[in-house]
Amino acid sequence: MAEGQRSTPTRAGSARVGFVVSKAVGDAVVRHRVSRRLRHVFRARLAALPPGTDVVVRALPPAAESTSEQLAADVDRALRRLGIDPTADAQAGRRAENDQQQAGGM
Repeated sequence: MAEGQRSTPTRAGSARVGFVVSKAVGDAVVRHRVSRRLRHVFRARLAALPPGTDVVVRALPPAAESTSEQLAADVDRALRRLGIDPTADAQAGRRAENDQQQAGGM
């Protein structure tokens, strides 16, 4: 590794997602809204990513006017282009959460 560069190893078994939302998207309020929506969208899809995967999402200016549902559809389409089924592991994760909640409630 070159001098001055650093590497942060990804924890085994986890994927990371980062967002690039430039000033072209809008002012600070709009940029943070887009970031929050994207974070929410990926929270449900993180389990579908292969372990150790790093994903960087670049929000384009039209994202400022997009709803959460439109952003989710765009993310799902991009993941499918990569050969990742964004709904398979998310559904399994929800079933596991429901099972845990039911077990805890007994």
